[in-house]
This record gives sequence, structure tokens and C-alpha cells, in this order.
Amino acid sequence: MVEKLDAVDRRILQHLQRDGRMTNADVAAAVHVSPATCHRRTQRLFEDGYIRSVRAEIAPAKVDRGTLVIVGVVLDRSTPESFGDFEKAIRKLPFVLDCHLVAGDFDFFLKIRVSDIADFNELHGHQLIALPGVRQTRTFFVMKEVIDNALLDF
Repeated sequence: MVEKLDAVDRRILQHLQRDGRMTNADVAAAVHVSPATCHRRTQRLFEDGYIRSVRAEIAPAKVDRGTLVIVGVVLDRSTPESFGDFEKAIRKLPFVLDCHLVAGDFDFFLKIRVSDIADFNELHGHQLIALPGVRQTRTFFVMKEVIDNALLDF
């Protein structure tokens, strides 16, 4: 899929990744193409799935979600059905920002933002450990976010 991108497409993606609010005219000028060409290429990048969405990045602390928690989850069984049940249930929890199936000591890693430790304790005790198939969780409270949501290097 990446081989379909030429240098202009890559530059368009890089500029929009840095600033999704750039106007079409500004992107066109930055990548040295006409606004019509830039618009056509940007639309194709959306249609082909290179750009999944455009949205604002909210400062978590400003909306009372300053505590970042990573949770490792171990399921009681490693079957397609148990993974499927867990995945279906986890999608319904709005406080889960990311959920990744992983290899190793855990089955899934979750990225969760909450207001504080007490808020997380409430979610953990009533919702996380009640998810289908959960045998064990391990919680990691992030002390400092050194890199978060970095730009893709391509």
C-alpha cells in the first residue's frame, strides 16, 4: 500500500499530520502543487484510507483526565471466542483510549485516562475486572509522559 504514495503524497500527509487545520491552499503551497491538485490528492488519501480522520487533540488535564493508566490484562482462556468476547465488551467502555492484543505475559494492553487514582479504582472494581474472561489485571500508573501520540516517521 505504501508504494502507491509518491513524494507529493508523502509531503501532504506529513504536513497534515503536523497540523490537521492547514487549509488546502496552505498545504498546496507547502508541497508546491496547485490547490486543485492538492485537493484531489488529499481526497484520494482519505478514500484510500491513508488518512483515517481529522480531529482535535485535547489536553487531558484541561478536561479532568490528567491521570494516564496502562493496564495489562490476562484472560482465563486463549481462544478466538474469549478474545472476541473481550474485544466486543471493551469497545463499549468510553474511558478506554486504546486496546491492543499483544504477545507475551499479557493478552491485552489498555490505555486509560481518568481524573485520579480514586476514579480509576472505581472503574477497575466495577467495570474492568467484570469484563468477560478477565483472570488478572496489572495496573501501571504513568508518572511522566515522555512521548505521547508522536508523529509517524515515514
